Amino acid sequence: MLTRRHFIATSAAVFSAPISNPVFASTWPTTSQKAAWDAQVTPANFDLETSNPWGLQPRFLPRRVEARSGLTPGDIHVDAVARYLYHIEEGGTAMRYGVAIARGNLYEPGTYSIRRKVEWPHWTPTKSMIERDPSLEKYANGQEPGPQNPLGSRAIYLFVGQRDTYLRIHGSPQSRSIGGRASSGCVRMVMAHINELYPRVAIGSTAFLYSAEDSVTARS
Repeated sequence: MLTRRHFIATSAAVFSAPISNPVFASTWPTTSQKAAWDAQVTPANFDLETSNPWGLQPRFLPRRVEARSGLTPGDIHVDAVARYLYHIEEGGTAMRYGVAIARGNLYEPGTYSIRRKVEWPHWTPTKSMIERDPSLEKYANGQEPGPQNPLGSRAIYLFVGQRDTYLRIHGSPQSRSIGGRASSGCVRMVMAHINELYPRVAIGSTAFLYSAEDSVTARS
């Protein structure tokens, strides 16, 4: 298991759910529809580092920070205690974003390969999600894309080998959850933020999800 202690020990100087998506869905949004939705979830005169109509704590606004040499550009590191996602850049920097992580033991630390990305994805709750929340039964056959879809505007799919883990890094219509523990396994981002991150993430890069506070000792 990747622990935050490991994260700090190897990267302290670095920085100043399961949910599915039907590959063979019968309908997909058009380019114009996706553009209209992108405009809907992006604030007017949007500035990545200062726009905050969501009322986020200022520390969860995106920031470019210093990164330690030796980290692989393109990889993602999620500090689940601080609720930060770092995307490593060329030249010794990283973009840092505020995120929400999963509730309780639904969060799964580990090392994952990014093998798929989708703009405005479909969403289908897993059987275990429906068991925890029977109101999701109405979406058992899937929910169409759109600004109210739980996967939001973009989804980055996490795999172990060739196996889809059903864990995602994705946009969320529930922006107020950023900084908390709210999802059923995934890492949530503000939709306007993941829209900026998404084209920078390459298929084949690695996502490191470090452990949350309930598995961190006082010395971490």
